[in-house]
Amino acid sequence: MKKILGIGNALTDIILQINDDNALKQLNLPKGSMQLVDEKKQNEISEFFKQENRTMITGGSASNTINGITRLGGQAGFIGKTGRDDVGTFYTEDSLHNGVQPFLLKSDTPSGRCLILVSSDGERTMCTYLGAASELEAGELHADMFEGYDIFHIEGYLVQNHQLLRTAMQQAKAAGALISIDLASYNVVEENIGFLKEILAEYVDIVFANEEEARAFTGKEPLEALDELALHARIAVVKIGKGGSYIKTAKGFCHVQALKSNCTDTTGAGDLYAAGFLYGMSRELPLEVCGQIGSIVAGHVVEVIGAKMSDDTWTCILNEINNLTGEN
Repeated sequence: MKKILGIGNALTDIILQINDDNALKQLNLPKGSMQLVDEKKQNEISEFFKQENRTMITGGSASNTINGITRLGGQAGFIGKTGRDDVGTFYTEDSLHNGVQPFLLKSDTPSGRCLILVSSDGERTMCTYLGAASELEAGELHADMFEGYDIFHIEGYLVQNHQLLRTAMQQAKAAGALISIDLASYNVVEENIGFLKEILAEYVDIVFANEEEARAFTGKEPLEALDELALHARIAVVKIGKGGSYIKTAKGFCHVQALKSNCTDTTGAGDLYAAGFLYGMSRELPLEVCGQIGSIVAGHVVEVIGAKMSDDTWTCILNEINNLTGEN
């Protein structure tokens, strides 16, 4: 089985269910977007929604993907940065508990956290205070971190740090790894389109995008956007929500159906789709099967609040995957 290494913002998610989207307008938060905020702004938002129910779990896009891979039985590690605080300790212990090999650097700055505002239709709006996570620097990476890993997965939220990503991708390529990137959020794509096109052309082998991210990158609708993304990366994946996902390579195209689900919260759906897909790749399964595994995992995570699922749900997921691959 191939090993997968991820890099991303080590964040703790604070998930709030909101009943009125007008509150997002009052706070100048575009629904479905990811906004970087300072500690003061995050405290303001948290105070605004202080009466709402909240759940706190470890998160971050690439971290969710890597944790999903290990819960499926894969081998994976994660590079990130946390503070020397209780949140950072919790993050490290949770990673180890999930079987992840952590490469977590430390800072005196508070650990990062993300407020996830979940609307009644399941759409999520994210307000992220990066804290210590934003201090991860290119000079802190070293070749030993990448040794023995076959796939290197990057969250798109890191694209603001060009030097960090270039160094990481260069070291991953030197170690012989394929490079995977999740485009993360349409506004992040819009703000970094030039750099993203450059690194996709030069380094990336696998690219994941949802409809909005694909449109922001190409200006086109899903199928045409898929064609363009496939010109940049060896494997292009465009996710279309309830419509499933499209996968294209130089050798062919397939459409994978979504799992029928009762959607409660879309938080982590893309991250867990990537987890299932990359896990399938680590087992060298056909790409259509990789997409089907991604759909199974994503289909279950939208039925819970947040990106973490119970042991019983993971057992159900593994049984469904075993049925799919004929291992039962």
